[in-house]
Amino acid sequence: MADDADSQRSSPVLQLLASGLQLWIRQQCEALESLELQLHGSSLGLLRGRLEGVSLVARRVVFSSLEFEMVELRSDAIQLQVGNLLRGRAVQLDHPFQISGYVAFSGAGLSRSMCTPHWRPLGDQLVDGLLGLMPLQNLSIERDRLVLQAQDRRCETVPRAVNGALELCSSEGGPCVALPADPNINIREANLEGGLLQLHGSARVSP
Repeated sequence: MADDADSQRSSPVLQLLASGLQLWIRQQCEALESLELQLHGSSLGLLRGRLEGVSLVARRVVFSSLEFEMVELRSDAIQLQVGNLLRGRAVQLDHPFQISGYVAFSGAGLSRSMCTPHWRPLGDQLVDGLLGLMPLQNLSIERDRLVLQAQDRRCETVPRAVNGALELCSSEGGPCVALPADPNINIREANLEGGLLQLHGSARVSP
């Protein structure tokens, strides 16, 4: 990591690309408290259209009305065209690439997210499947349980990664509800730790 950081600081092309990527990421988010970005590769490799990867750590992110407490990602090698970059234009990606890492959500952040118009239907779908009631009133994390409430009733659930998707199962032996799966996202592990819902996995990003 130190070698990559030194290379990035000493290379005007990598610095330019890093600045462009940071600006692009911030423009995609409704809010972003902090962002650390690390490029892996060399100027020569970049001029040949190949970046060995990108690592990022972001905190307190809001993307598509969904609040993330923490995001840590690392990409595989990326093929790109740098001609536009050198002319002050946006970088053009040539091929899909993989990213892996983890995201973490707080209970308060999830509760606020599920109350937005974008995510409310999903929140209602969850409590309907778990409690047979709607709408979702609150979502919280209590110890090692994800707790959903509707009409003064509550259901303690345990998150699980099942076939690449997230599933919530009642801790009292009740029903399980699977969240809609995205074929480009593979969730390998889901757990509750330190008051956060943590999801580990990978995703395929297409230009």
